[in-house]
Amino acid sequence: MCLAIPTQIERIDGEKGTVALAGHRTEVLLSLVPEAKVGDWVLVHAGIAIATVSAEDAHETFALLRETEAL
Repeated sequence: MCLAIPTQIERIDGEKGTVALAGHRTEVLLSLVPEAKVGDWVLVHAGIAIATVSAEDAHETFALLRETEAL
């Protein structure tokens, strides 16, 4: 099973960006989400941002993942 994880964009440099999640930063490709801006939340899968999501949806996803972890 593969998951796309919500992360927040901290920096954009052309088609690449730096995203952060829980204090970890990584570079991702942003070409599939050209509308994304610094501060936006994006779903990242295999180093590629595949969609933008609201902050509310991102936090709801984290809550669901925490529930799953508790099982």
